[in-house]
Amino acid sequence: MDYKIIEIPKVEDYRGNLAIIEKKVLPYTFKRVYYLYDVPSTAHRGGHAHKQHQEFLVAISGSFDVVLDTGTERTTITLNKPDKGLFIPTNMWRELENFSSGAVCLVLASHEFEESDYIREYDEFLAWIK
Repeated sequence: MDYKIIEIPKVEDYRGNLAIIEKKVLPYTFKRVYYLYDVPSTAHRGGHAHKQHQEFLVAISGSFDVVLDTGTERTTITLNKPDKGLFIPTNMWRELENFSSGAVCLVLASHEFEESDYIREYDEFLAWIK
């Protein structure tokens, strides 16, 4: 799997920490930022793959699990620290689940929204990657 946990540079201070995501932190330039919040603990988000887009996910608050699937290998990563994020490359199925109360998932995407980049059916994903 080509995913990667990336440490986010931070400045620690008695007044609180400051995390900084700049161009040099990610392997791509992000063009869209969005976040998920108030997600019920029983809900699942994601459930898709991208043909071209790359994403970086950060648990700004709380925790959640990211299930990554290459079509042959499946792994679960728990995100629960705001100074570490998960880089998800193209052609990888992702599902987000087990959101804690108050969890916020920040996403920095490599492209603006394009519906044609999404693969929303798992069988279609398996056909795409072969």
